[in-house]
Amino acid sequence: MNINCNGNLIDLSTPKVMGILNVTPNSFYDGGKHKEINSIIHQVDKMLSEGADFIDIGAYSSKPSAEFVSEEEEIKRLVPIVKSLVETFPNIILSVDTFRAQVAKASVENGVAIVNDIAAGLLDDKMLETVAQLKVPYIMMHMRGNPQTMQSLTDYNDIVKEMIFYFSERIQKARSFGISDIVIDPGFGFAKTLEQNYEVLHKMELFSILELPLLAGISRKSMIYKVLESSPQEALNGTSVLNTIALQKGAKILRVHDVKEAVECIKLVSKIK
Repeated sequence: MNINCNGNLIDLSTPKVMGILNVTPNSFYDGGKHKEINSIIHQVDKMLSEGADFIDIGAYSSKPSAEFVSEEEEIKRLVPIVKSLVETFPNIILSVDTFRAQVAKASVENGVAIVNDIAAGLLDDKMLETVAQLKVPYIMMHMRGNPQTMQSLTDYNDIVKEMIFYFSERIQKARSFGISDIVIDPGFGFAKTLEQNYEVLHKMELFSILELPLLAGISRKSMIYKVLESSPQEALNGTSVLNTIALQKGAKILRVHDVKEAVECIKLVSKIK
């Protein structure tokens, strides 16, 4: 349950918090909110002070039917911000949310320590080879298709069984390239109906068979606000409820917009254990 980030071993036996930093104009919750570097630095400083262990930076919205962004534009959005954050916060552990090998490479070369890939290498056949060469931890998520098509690909016979098979194959492939530190992400909201998301959460402890750290990315998603008939802006309480369940089911990283509340979830659940 350790991952090596910038030469430091991070122990995931105690769950950690990954703060979300979207630098896209169209993310489902905070799109366009953090455009100026001063706003970005302020937000990252807030997340770190509240207890974030990692900051996950993304420049391509992966919400359903998200518009296409070129590789060049993604790099152009990311690299200057990565440089500024590493300069401002020398001890920061940055993750890059991308499914493109060249974006991952450019980000790591400028200070990123983790690659977070929604496609587990299936949308760029150079990704696994590149991550292996970069020698950084790799977060692989379950998804079908791409952000533009995924919500039409929700036909499963046994969703959790098929997900475990998917991860087994992708883990073996990643290991064959020499990737040693792997985290798995069930991909809530990706190629899954609302009911399927809750089935996956209900059975999430079954992923322990893979013997790898588990990341839960539930924060403010539609699986919360559609049930509550509200909105992403009103989904913080629901996020805390489902993060608590995810921790009880074995999650080792909570990927969230709201760091303080996630840290509190971890503290309280740890008291039960």
